[in-house]
Amino acid sequence: MAPSSTTFAAVVVTHDRLEKLRVTISSLLAEPVDQVFIVNNASTDGTGAWLDSLDDPRLIVHHSAANLGGAGGFSRGMQLARDQGDADWIVLMDDDGRPQSGTFAAFKALDKTGWDAVGAAVYHPDGRICEMNRPYRNPFWHRGEFLRTLARLPLGRGRAGFHLSDADYNNDAPPRAIDMSSFVGLFLSREALIRAGLPDPRLFIYGDDQLYTLQMRRQGLRIAFVPQIRFDHDTAAQQGQSGVVLRPIWKVFYMYRNALMAYRVAAGPWFWPLVPVLLRKWRRKAADYGPDAVQFRAILDQAVRDGLAGRLDRPHDEVLRLAASS
Repeated sequence: MAPSSTTFAAVVVTHDRLEKLRVTISSLLAEPVDQVFIVNNASTDGTGAWLDSLDDPRLIVHHSAANLGGAGGFSRGMQLARDQGDADWIVLMDDDGRPQSGTFAAFKALDKTGWDAVGAAVYHPDGRICEMNRPYRNPFWHRGEFLRTLARLPLGRGRAGFHLSDADYNNDAPPRAIDMSSFVGLFLSREALIRAGLPDPRLFIYGDDQLYTLQMRRQGLRIAFVPQIRFDHDTAAQQGQSGVVLRPIWKVFYMYRNALMAYRVAAGPWFWPLVPVLLRKWRRKAADYGPDAVQFRAILDQAVRDGLAGRLDRPHDEVLRLAASS
């Protein structure tokens, strides 16, 4: 495929973040994008009316009557891009994630031979690397990453053993093969999307990108991290002593239930020996929630029960009630 002939469709999922969506859509339409599929997840802040007021022919808006969550929104948006569009590449983002200026031109100029998907380098707007979007190589599939992770575990830095390093983000660094990339700035070839299928909408939020890209790799699809492809993520997520602090607290349920789903794929036969280690680590995170520590543990316990049972059918309203009663 000649770089000059590359066509793009973007998929954006939004829910009640109109001000951030405005910036994202403006950034996207300033790039050489051919179609933008927007899934409006039952927003109540004027998002629907604003989207309906836009007249750019590249915009295709889908208004969902119910909030499908990020996973459901991406599943619907990717389905629309696959079935109603004909772009060579489909790029994914939330309403608070957006390409830096020139990103699409850099992607067009990229030699994509041998790659089925390309993950972006994701930054906070102030220029810091966005930790929640840092890609990794699955340590259960690669001996080097496995040994580095083991060596760092006693220091509490196991994550550094398999996630990409800051040096991998240098502008002159070459592409790196990865096993997991987030849905902020993930470019999928049309062929890869057709082969990999759609994310599981039952995940609702969190882990859908991790699970999807790991499953891509298990199918033999190849994902590159390319530091010259850059996105900003204007996220308000807070970092505690042991990782991200989730608010509202009902989000805890999805984070840890879905993490168990992803670990099951990533760890394979190592999954069950790994579970006690994960549970000890996760329960220590309660300290980051201060007066809500008891509530955190109650929601975590239910998430773990559902995750170990492979249960993905708990209604969102039930999750909200669980959080309210804990």
